[in-house]
Amino acid sequence: MLRAAVFDMDGLMFDTERLVYRNWQDMMDERGYDYSIEDFKQTVGRRKAEVQNFYFGKYGKDFPYWEISEEGKGRYVRYVQEHGIPVKPGLYELLSALREKNYRIALATSTSRQTTELNLKSAKVTDYFDALVCGDDVKNGKPHPEVFLTAASRLGVAPEDCVAFEDSINGIKSAYAAGMETVMVPDFLQPTEEIIPMIGFLLKTLDEYIPFIERS
Repeated sequence: MLRAAVFDMDGLMFDTERLVYRNWQDMMDERGYDYSIEDFKQTVGRRKAEVQNFYFGKYGKDFPYWEISEEGKGRYVRYVQEHGIPVKPGLYELLSALREKNYRIALATSTSRQTTELNLKSAKVTDYFDALVCGDDVKNGKPHPEVFLTAASRLGVAPEDCVAFEDSINGIKSAYAAGMETVMVPDFLQPTEEIIPMIGFLLKTLDEYIPFIERS
């Protein structure tokens, strides 16, 4: 029986992937690199070491990945502080519905704790979460199941009693490998033939899952 929910963050709860992409496109244009949305999609849902390897493979090992990454982080923080985090449709409604049904709720993200806490505070949803598992807390990034297994452990709930909400291909692979029921709300990346059998629910917005909570 489902008793807990575990959420990814970027691209699922918040429309941050587009914000990060715009920053990267601007920074790459300013430096004269050939760059596009298709390049950015190769980095979605991956840890920084993997992202670095992608850029090294495309532009060579002299590519200033960490310099650009730090500049991008600064631009991101300034945007969120000035404009607030862009929230995905249905987030507040789903979190409220889960709370009403006494679900325990965790976050399982590859993002750093510092940025995660900034995002949650900006959206005023920090208090909904009983546990946070961030990129700093695990050794293995998605699609490895460690982040979801750690989230279930911190909630004190068996993985099979959790529903996981994801927007990315690697995220679905991670949650499925952890043994959780999976819900995909695609953002930049549409499901591939490989992961379709791993998806329990394929939805357009987060609040579309609410009727399934109410039947439990």
